[in-house]
Amino acid sequence: MALALKIQDAIERSSWIRKMFEEGARLKALHGPDKVCDFSLGNPDLEPPEKFHQVLGSIISESTPGAHAYMPNAGYEETRAAVASYVSREQGVRVSSEHVVMTCGAAGALNCILKALLDPGEEVIVSAPYFVEYGFYADNHGGQIRVVPTREDFTLNLAAIERAINSKTKVVLINSPNNPSGQVYDRTSLEQLGDLLATSSEKLGRTLYLVSDEPYRKIVYDGFEVPSIFEAYSNSIVATSYSKDVSLPGERLGYLVVHPEADEVEGLLGGLILANRILGFVNAPALMQRVVTHLQGVCVNVEVYQARRDLFYQGLVNAGYEVIKPRGAFYLFPKSPIADEVSFVRSLQEENILVVPGSGFGSPGYFRIAFCVEEKTIETAMPGFARARKRALEKA
Repeated sequence: MALALKIQDAIERSSWIRKMFEEGARLKALHGPDKVCDFSLGNPDLEPPEKFHQVLGSIISESTPGAHAYMPNAGYEETRAAVASYVSREQGVRVSSEHVVMTCGAAGALNCILKALLDPGEEVIVSAPYFVEYGFYADNHGGQIRVVPTREDFTLNLAAIERAINSKTKVVLINSPNNPSGQVYDRTSLEQLGDLLATSSEKLGRTLYLVSDEPYRKIVYDGFEVPSIFEAYSNSIVATSYSKDVSLPGERLGYLVVHPEADEVEGLLGGLILANRILGFVNAPALMQRVVTHLQGVCVNVEVYQARRDLFYQGLVNAGYEVIKPRGAFYLFPKSPIADEVSFVRSLQEENILVVPGSGFGSPGYFRIAFCVEEKTIETAMPGFARARKRALEKA
């Protein structure tokens, strides 16, 4: 086969989400789209806020000379300044436009960060459950992930992280609110993580970086807040996007922000900007940069997602599932009623319900539900969840 062996292996390792997509297409063709309850993809279904459409229309109607010319690789100065002003309030640490790089989504931001930081063979510590593509991102740049467990409630296991730190460690990558668990890491654990990284950096004689992947930061429930990593640790970088909170996943727009007191910050920023170019992203989309300049802090109606979470969570509990109520994002991560969650996911498919096995997120024995769907779909699926659980336990 002409396909590279590494890509063949990557396809196999990432096959669960692909298989769910293919299975969804098959079931929808067989039974009709309205008969299939698809909870497999984290594709936000809410429309962008009205202000987005207003700003977009206004900018499109303008005729500005040079609007479609090349730009600085870090992005438009006015966009970076607007982001810096907002992030300064959000993170509680004053940053300027020079600390911001506009990117092609959070994925682009993470790849720029790992390209700039990793030497071949260096490691990125991630806590399971974790977003499936982190391993591929590290591999893109000669690194590899070292997976550590979280606690039973999916909060950070600092002892496990400490045990994992070694001479090859370069980055600790966290994701809060978390995909797939919906957990939000609290301020105390982040401060303790910052202390651990500072102490470990001193022992190793090299800087360890804390990278926080935060596309769900604004999608939190029950009054929870996402603490600042900038206040917890100076050698930190935030990566995020407008895909979830403004419902613009197809526009591929995000940014990274470097703590202004990070070690050798100017050289780090120079490497990040270069990575943005040589990885082929070159620039974040020009039109969307102009739009989000005027959308800082704007978010979809999170109450809609919270109502769906509450409906789904209560339905699963009533059906007998063990599930931790998520504090943010739009996922539930229930425990499978049987040890083999892959087999149970196949049982759910018999009910025309699509979810993703936890093995794909480094946590076998669980499965992920994306509840960014209409409430009617949730209500339709609940009897099927109950039947599948009963059937699985009877066979066990």
